[in-house]
Amino acid sequence: MPNHMSNRMAIALVIFMMVQAVVFGIGAVLVLATPLADLAMTLMPFVVAASLAVSAPVSWWLAPFARAAHERMLNTREPGRSVDDQPDHGYHGMA
Repeated sequence: MPNHMSNRMAIALVIFMMVQAVVFGIGAVLVLATPLADLAMTLMPFVVAASLAVSAPVSWWLAPFARAAHERMLNTREPGRSVDDQPDHGYHGMA
């Protein structure tokens, strides 16, 4: 069975829950630490729904930046050294 998921989608799915946790935390603090706390029972379901709705496009937007940072880390080379003489970087060794 072929895998048709793009790298961007895979990265976005990995970071989606982290983004959602941050967005939900910001929304919860805004509701619970302000005079809106009296309406918390009414507003918290909206905070949950809004965090779901906002997290998907934010994680889709962040995915290329995460991929670019990873590729930059893997492609770094020290000047003046051959390809075989490079120190180990990233996941492939201890630097």
